[in-house]
Amino acid sequence: MTDEGTASAGLFITFEGGDGSGKTTQIRRVGQWFTDRGRRVLLTREPGGTELGGEIRRLVQHGPEDVDARTEALLYAADRAYHVSTVVRPALENGAVVLSDRYIDSSVAYQGAARDLGTGEILKLSEWATEGLRPDLTFLLDLPPEVGARRGSGDPDRLEREPGEFHERVRHEYLQLAEEDPDRIVVIDAVGTPGQVFSEIRGVLEERFYGHRVDLDEEPGPVAPVSPASAARRSTDRDRVSPVGTEASEEPSPLGSQATLWGDPGEGMLL
Repeated sequence: MTDEGTASAGLFITFEGGDGSGKTTQIRRVGQWFTDRGRRVLLTREPGGTELGGEIRRLVQHGPEDVDARTEALLYAADRAYHVSTVVRPALENGAVVLSDRYIDSSVAYQGAARDLGTGEILKLSEWATEGLRPDLTFLLDLPPEVGARRGSGDPDRLEREPGEFHERVRHEYLQLAEEDPDRIVVIDAVGTPGQVFSEIRGVLEERFYGHRVDLDEEPGPVAPVSPASAARRSTDRDRVSPVGTEASEEPSPLGSQATLWGDPGEGMLL
């Protein structure tokens, strides 16, 4: 974890990509991969990793159509500040592997680039909101927007209803971020099957974390609970996580319906 030059025993990995890129499927598999190696894992997302975040998620995705770009950006920043303060940072300080579906790069791509608010301005806003907390590693699941649109199901939200040009700008900015920060952001071709995509991700994990950057054999420390309700349900939630080798959920579902992965709306999941 990079945080103003301070490191901890925790590990912060984020997953980025456009709609339909399979982030939900892959974050679940990576969570199981770390769990099988003796690490405590917290799966979370933005927005929606807290009860407050769940409300912000509902407002941003399905709220009034007249929400302007600046309001949208500020809502995401507010969610991120609270999420990091109450969920991510405490878990990292207690030695957890935190896997987050979206983080700062999403705001830079969607609000900074596609909404024309300025990537530098959005980056500064999010860095202020998180007090400089940066991921150790980011997987960018790259997929042409038209392919992601075909994978979608259910009613599209406000962002998903944006035209193809909007989503092309998002993808372009993501790839630009990866080019500027190749040590942190690893681009994964998300066009293949979930098994093929995970094989690429697993190769990166094995190379980085069996190269002694992180000692996966060390005794894991305790994980700060996300909430009393989440902690009480962690055994039930863990049973809902598909093993890495399972192909039952090949196509990712829309994030708004991930009750089986995330627990009740607005709560993360402990593995």
